Amino acid sequence: MSASIDQAFVKQYQAEVKEAYQRQGSKLRPMVRSKSDVRGASTVFQRVGRGTASAKTRNGVVPVMNLDHVPVECFLQDHYAGDWIDKFDELKVQHDERAVVANAGAYALGRKTDELIIAALDAATAEAVGTVSGTTDADGLTRAKILLAFEMLGEADVPDDGERYAVVGWRQWSELMTLQEFANANYVGADELPWKGTQAKKWLGATFIPHSGLTLNGTLRYCYFFHKTAIAHAAAAEVTTDITWHGDRAAWFVNTMMSQGAVLVDPVGVVRMRAKE
Repeated sequence: MSASIDQAFVKQYQAEVKEAYQRQGSKLRPMVRSKSDVRGASTVFQRVGRGTASAKTRNGVVPVMNLDHVPVECFLQDHYAGDWIDKFDELKVQHDERAVVANAGAYALGRKTDELIIAALDAATAEAVGTVSGTTDADGLTRAKILLAFEMLGEADVPDDGERYAVVGWRQWSELMTLQEFANANYVGADELPWKGTQAKKWLGATFIPHSGLTLNGTLRYCYFFHKTAIAHAAAAEVTTDITWHGDRAAWFVNTMMSQGAVLVDPVGVVRMRAKE
């Protein structure tokens, strides 16, 4: 047998981990701005203020906008998901043990990626609650709460450019499906109904998705309406694997790991919708 057969095992396993992470690992990463290949323990995202146009007198000096540039630091965190693969386990089970461990490690790190992004969302302070709109914490995710969050983003001049997102819990997703404006093709059009193979759809110019990992504070589930540029994600190391043979155990130890972080860049671009469960 070739002395490099172990390298074939390693390369195949690494490919399976990468594929699993990209396929089902993280649901929220595509919804935020992301930076890869970071060097160092942290990286900086810039928050740029709004410019103001002004008039000038004939032959006068053109007024400058003096844009504010606020650096927001994102710290990276290292995370690991390891497990053993016994040399003879694959001979004793009907399933592909290597694929099971690859998927488990990739999915675990995918959930960790979403946890980092959700923690950044939780740092936002704007709340879609108001007596005028009739929204209270005693209700689930109602039409009034979503419209209030939609209104708040609009009043803050958050771009309505197709990169707005809303992430809600599964209970709240079920509540949304009872709204004619959300679920009925006569309101939103057949092309905006849930995508094939996953629960996601567009409404009010935003992509809505359900997520099981949103913060539950007592009986309140924290849901969010936000713009892609308001949350930043950074990766110093994408999901990688380290596989070593341990003769004393007659097993491979597979360590799946990553170094990533997330931060709230612009609080104006995130609105929390609290919904009772």
